[in-house]
Amino acid sequence: MIRDLFNDLLIQNQVSCQFAFNELTPENIHYRLTDQAASAGFIYRHIGETMILFGYFFGFPPDVPNTTMGAIDIGQGDQFEESRELVEKGYALLKTIVDESSDSHWQNEIETPFFGTVTKAKLFAHVLYHTAYHAGQISLTLKKGRAPKQMVSTVAKEAENR
Repeated sequence: MIRDLFNDLLIQNQVSCQFAFNELTPENIHYRLTDQAASAGFIYRHIGETMILFGYFFGFPPDVPNTTMGAIDIGQGDQFEESRELVEKGYALLKTIVDESSDSHWQNEIETPFFGTVTKAKLFAHVLYHTAYHAGQISLTLKKGRAPKQMVSTVAKEAENR
């Protein structure tokens, strides 16, 4: 019963977040709300990395390095396909966690560096919230953002030379 509930929550998170993720392209992954803000690609990569890194608390050691958590965007999200694969891998890991967890597992408490002691259910809920929050940031960035100034000036120069 609990497994079905967690699977439903995970599926709904994927469906809701896909509206933003499906709008990402290699052409707009560099968009930012401001020149100092993180790019849509950085945020996308951060989502995938974070899902995988949170697996540690559920007994699944991460196999990707943290390049975005607490970091400044220096181009970590420039590789669209790599970031997409991280997000897919993250969702697959969350599905595995749900499928392999007993009902009682979700009430087990764990110590985290950012929330203190919480149940695994609460931490799982936070992972879903984190993903949706950043999917919203991506959506806003794609709607209201633009390519960084240096990219805009390069595109303008290329257009002048045609």
